[in-house]
Amino acid sequence: MARSSTYSIVACDLERREWGVAVQSRFLAIGALAAFAEAEVGAVATQSFMNTDYGHTGLRLIREGLSARDALDRVLASDPEPERRQVGVVDRDGTVASHTGAACMDWAGHRTGKGFAAQGNMLVSADTVDALADTFVAAEGPLARRLLAALLAAQAAGGDRRGQQSAALIVARRGGGYGGADVAVDLRVDDAREPLHELERLLGLHELYFGATAPERWLPVAGELEAEVRAALAGLGYATGDLAADLETWAGIENLEERVEGAARIDPVVLDELRRLAAAGPTTRNPQEERHG
Repeated sequence: MARSSTYSIVACDLERREWGVAVQSRFLAIGALAAFAEAEVGAVATQSFMNTDYGHTGLRLIREGLSARDALDRVLASDPEPERRQVGVVDRDGTVASHTGAACMDWAGHRTGKGFAAQGNMLVSADTVDALADTFVAAEGPLARRLLAALLAAQAAGGDRRGQQSAALIVARRGGGYGGADVAVDLRVDDAREPLHELERLLGLHELYFGATAPERWLPVAGELEAEVRAALAGLGYATGDLAADLETWAGIENLEERVEGAARIDPVVLDELRRLAAAGPTTRNPQEERHG
């Protein structure tokens, strides 16, 4: 059984109805084993000598009505080696629980607060967990951004004493993902020299493709702006004369279809991307022959 020297934070934003986990480790593909989240249920991080049953069973128990503390206690009681585990849990109501077993390697410990549990083992010092907790509390915005900010601060404070290798960020929100899925964010860096920088880059792309701009900020497509949009699309190979169809086809090819609704108005993020690609010029591909998938 592999030990993972890891730091993580589980948290929720009850106003946004989001639950999530952020984790970094000197361990290959930590996100595949350590991070669990379910919309309107909760989130779990399991580390040290990882036991994925804490994630699967913990969420099931919360789904059945147990609190974070009761669910964690139930799984700990069924584990023959609880002293080797480190776990953080947040439930549907924002109550939290954390456990650091006596056999976790120094430095190991955890902090809990309103709506979050931060924990780490085999760290440079307690400063890492303090940075996780303090930064999360101070950060603003969507849960994914607050969780990432906490990871970045934790690394700057010392991090895993063996170094970096992988990181993951998961956020669940009912209907908040692509096509109405409950997984709003699921990003993983399995092996990299600076996994948090790569995770930050991926989150930026995720926000580009799957983010949402408030409807009142969308721009009416008329007059000079309509002419610009038509010209940009034509330059990229989309010029059937049906502006809505051309815009939607282009958006589908560029994975921006969730940010386009006809052609009467346009998301400014989509407009910026259209302008950027139009300025770069057409590629060698034939967009009319491509298939989105």
